[in-house]
Amino acid sequence: MEHRILLSSLSRLPDAELILGVRTLLTRERAVTAELIAHLAEMDTRDVHLREGYTSLYVYCRDALGLSEWEAYNRIDVARAARRFPIILDMLEQGSVNLTTIRILAPHLTPQNHLDVLDSARGRKKAEVEEIVARLAPRPDARSFVRLVRPSAPSSGATVIPRESPGIIQDLSVAPASDGSLSEIIASTSSQPTRATVQPLAPDRYKLQVTISGVIVEKLQLARDMLGHAVPSGDDAVILDRALTALLAELARKKFAETSKPRASVGTKRETRSPSAAVKRAVWLRDLGRCAFIAKSGHRCGERRFVEFHHVDPYALGGEATVDFIQLRCRRHNDYEGRLYFGKRRRTRELVPEQVGLSPSGST
Repeated sequence: MEHRILLSSLSRLPDAELILGVRTLLTRERAVTAELIAHLAEMDTRDVHLREGYTSLYVYCRDALGLSEWEAYNRIDVARAARRFPIILDMLEQGSVNLTTIRILAPHLTPQNHLDVLDSARGRKKAEVEEIVARLAPRPDARSFVRLVRPSAPSSGATVIPRESPGIIQDLSVAPASDGSLSEIIASTSSQPTRATVQPLAPDRYKLQVTISGVIVEKLQLARDMLGHAVPSGDDAVILDRALTALLAELARKKFAETSKPRASVGTKRETRSPSAAVKRAVWLRDLGRCAFIAKSGHRCGERRFVEFHHVDPYALGGEATVDFIQLRCRRHNDYEGRLYFGKRRRTRELVPEQVGLSPSGST
């Protein structure tokens, strides 16, 4: 009941007070987290868990304290690092690093480098911290290979794919090109489509994991053969780099009507709703293909997925489809700014502005 009253009272708070409350609570949580890590660091030096009847501190945290397996593992790992380097506790309390950051960095911290490494990790996201680790402990390039992955045992009623079928899932691994564009492609056996994962191996060296079919393997082999004169080494990473370069050039022509001799477009007229191809290209390059929404605090959204062309001044209010009055927005911020102008009862067709290269409709 108390929490229901709390939620009801929070619903009446102005935005500024709500944000202040969240920041205050987050500061408290960080202080408590640092204190908890310090306690676990001390417990790790004693046999408290044994006296309490548990075989390890991990089992004690999981079973006696009710932490999840990951929470227990994460906190114990960080506690052991903090015992070696107490400055970690200060940084956790300040919020300049988090538990995940310390867990990733811990195996690579030494008395000589820990101050510089921890300082370089302030405010970094997980992927950026992994880049730091790749510089501290570079790993060798992955070797190239193609390996057939046998299909998993079919469930009742499922169709078995013959081994010689060109649609069978394959493994493909490639070493990085000399320019470090890609380092590895490895197929997974998951039946569900998943996003490729990118993992840094060393400075300017990455491992990329995707799932490919036998047809794609044949295309890759054909590309190797046709590029034998230009890429005599047959380096798959070089071939993929060239393929992606060609793909991006083709997408630019299709999405933004890129041409050496552009025709006149009605999109440059003041009364036109949809921006012209020339305007789209200029806006895309200026905003770097990312959402350009900037909050009052100065923070830019920067989202790259589902980006749309957005009228700074709504078309319904006389907004022009020119470079100065068109910006990129992610779908959520485009809708958000539309609701600021028109309220929550906007018509459905106004809620689906033009997506870059996906929809011919106009934008907000």
